[in-house]
Amino acid sequence: MLVTNHVSEFDPVPFGHFVVDNGRVPRFLGKAEVFAVPVVGRIITSAGQIPVYRKSTDAAKAFTAAIAAVNSGRCVIVYPEGTISRDPSLWPMVGKTGAARIALATGCPVVPCAQWGPNHLLPPYARKPLLFPRKTMHVAAGEPLDLSDLQGQPLSPAVLREATDRIMAAITALLEQIRGEQAPEHRYDPKTAGVPDTGNPHRTRAARPVASSPAHEARRGESA
Repeated sequence: MLVTNHVSEFDPVPFGHFVVDNGRVPRFLGKAEVFAVPVVGRIITSAGQIPVYRKSTDAAKAFTAAIAAVNSGRCVIVYPEGTISRDPSLWPMVGKTGAARIALATGCPVVPCAQWGPNHLLPPYARKPLLFPRKTMHVAAGEPLDLSDLQGQPLSPAVLREATDRIMAAITALLEQIRGEQAPEHRYDPKTAGVPDTGNPHRTRAARPVASSPAHEARRGESA
């Protein structure tokens, strides 16, 4: 299993290229909405990618499918953050425990990776790529993580959090090397920041029109 940070809706492309260049066929865990897109959905489904039904009663299906893929020798790619980073500088956030669950349930090697550059081509939630000047994509893989001391233990919240923290720390350390910068001391947590888990956190809701009433119209007439 490969675990990596998420900085752009485009980053599965260069990351998948990186995986293929290293002799493996990637199986991404991706949000189910993409699988419903005409043509694209059919292609990624036939390629063996794994849909994630977020905030749904079908959410466990991704976990089951990922375990089955790992146990059959597939190379599974997991974004532990579950979405594009909400950190203002795109540093890795507090991770979700899905990757840790898969790792501890299967005992598979967990290889931390980091990427930077796709966000310069397509900034988070942008709709038009910035093609010029040409962008450089950076991808790095580290040594497999040692989670052996957690193997065989009940998957308690404490065990899952410890494994997840190790995963995110390894990803962050690799990204620090790529960027030549130091990450913030405290990892960004969308929950404490009051930011929604999914979707564009910067999108504002359109104001609802105020229902008109006779009194309201009268006040408008007086003010006119």
